[in-house]
Amino acid sequence: MNTPDRSFARRMDLTSLQLFAAVCELGSIGKAAQREFIAPSALSKRLSDLEATLGTALLHRHSRGVHLTPAGQNLLQHARAVLFSLERMQSEFSEYADGVRGQVRVHASISATVQFLPEDLGAFVRAHQGVKIDLEEHLSSEVLRAVQEGAADLGICNTADGVGELQTLPYRQDQLVLIVPTGHALAGKPRVAFEETLAYDHVGLHSNSSIYVAMRQAAAALGQSIKLRIQVSGLDAMGRMILNGLGIGVMPLRAFTLMHSAGGLTAVALTDAWTTRRIELVARDFSTLPHTARLLVDHLTAMPPQPGAKA
Repeated sequence: MNTPDRSFARRMDLTSLQLFAAVCELGSIGKAAQREFIAPSALSKRLSDLEATLGTALLHRHSRGVHLTPAGQNLLQHARAVLFSLERMQSEFSEYADGVRGQVRVHASISATVQFLPEDLGAFVRAHQGVKIDLEEHLSSEVLRAVQEGAADLGICNTADGVGELQTLPYRQDQLVLIVPTGHALAGKPRVAFEETLAYDHVGLHSNSSIYVAMRQAAAALGQSIKLRIQVSGLDAMGRMILNGLGIGVMPLRAFTLMHSAGGLTAVALTDAWTTRRIELVARDFSTLPHTARLLVDHLTAMPPQPGAKA
């Protein structure tokens, strides 16, 4: 077994990594030197020293600029991760200087954000007023990617399509229902199978949303397709489109209850098993999360079920 070279970290130069990333981004030593306020010859020397330290060529230089070798592509990934970690460290310590005692970066799906997180995160920050929550709303697939790449400490989303090597903890369960105008032919039924809805025009979410992916897979399993009339980016927009006669749609029951209590729309239960969904917390490794992120995980996993969720 090879012993790690403990001098390697001391021989690596963060400034050279930053300059290397700039050259890769701009595709030119001259342009990178101009942007970074360094002489092209000095920048070229730093790149040569970096190649000597690593013992391999990183760039192919030509008259039109540079392009990466396979080793250079590998180093660029590592350099970006190192520089991102440094930026995150600077940001976190500036928060401490401003009196904030911690920060948690959370990426969550539309369903989680609309249905559960306003109340749950509100209760958390009231109990931990020194913690800052940075919340971004994304599609479930993008949430998982952000956690995998380290852009988010914690993800909250539907995980029906799997999470790879990421870890999960149970958070909530939601129930998808059919939303129709009050006078629609399906409005008077206590429950319907998803197959019955395929005869009608649908208002759908984004093609990569977990809800629409589940609908498309269910329709394909039936040998049919969805008559998609329009796609929208959010649940509120879906409700407004349905209310104005542009089709019917599928959304979580609690989201419908919270957003459309004014009337004009009806929620009809769906009998299909896939309409009961798990929303889970996702992390690369829960045990290595920062202390404030672990506090948030403990808080969210202790939350009682919300009304409207099917247990």
